Amino acid sequence: MTNEIAQAFSGGPFALTLIIKDLAETKDFYGHKLGLELVFSDENSALYRFGQSFLNLLVESAAPELVEPAKVGDLTSGVSAVYTVSHPDVDLVAKALEAAGVALLSGPIDRPWGVRTLSFQDPSGHTFEVANHA
Repeated sequence: MTNEIAQAFSGGPFALTLIIKDLAETKDFYGHKLGLELVFSDENSALYRFGQSFLNLLVESAAPELVEPAKVGDLTSGVSAVYTVSHPDVDLVAKALEAAGVALLSGPIDRPWGVRTLSFQDPSGHTFEVANHA
């Protein structure tokens, strides 16, 4: 049984679904500020190409159907996950993000474990890190 589970996870995520507050504001952020390709959109969601997978943005009011019987978390209670993407030139990405109007939370900074990083949040508070992992 463990082999089937490991095999299911071996290809990485097909999609990450982020529960969001405001679809229009979030679409502007991912589509215009980050420049991701919009694949699909309706009144409750937007799907963007995210490397070899997808980033699904789902409005908070439509999320209960997806997660029941679990509850949708409070989007204002703080960071509970960080999504890391890799880029060899973190400083170049920082300049591009700032030019697009994205405020950085931290960085670029050299971390004690030998990686240079920056972090920022989307309009719903989802935190992303850009790191120069080799």
